[in-house]
Amino acid sequence: MMDKEALTAWALKNGWEMIGGHPSLAKPSAPKEAIVRLVFKATVVNLEVKKPAGKWEKVGGDSYAKVAAPEEPDGLPTGLGFEKVPSITKLMQDSRDRKVFAAFG
Repeated sequence: MMDKEALTAWALKNGWEMIGGHPSLAKPSAPKEAIVRLVFKATVVNLEVKKPAGKWEKVGGDSYAKVAAPEEPDGLPTGLGFEKVPSITKLMQDSRDRKVFAAFG
């Protein structure tokens, strides 16, 4: 089980950023524009993707009790539907790289 704090800590450690109050991944070409986000509710967490028209669409999610921590240190928690976002690991890597290179600037 992962609660809001554990999911937020995992996300921030793995390249996600807080954008609009949600752990989010941004477009590589527009680093301040979120395109994937985690939305925390009282008993559930949802994975949402921004459609080209600008509307957010829920692609996965479940109750905190059903979300399992990743088995690998840089893996994805299970139960949220990350497999429905084929580019998720690339977005996370791009975000981590952007943070590293920003530290040099």
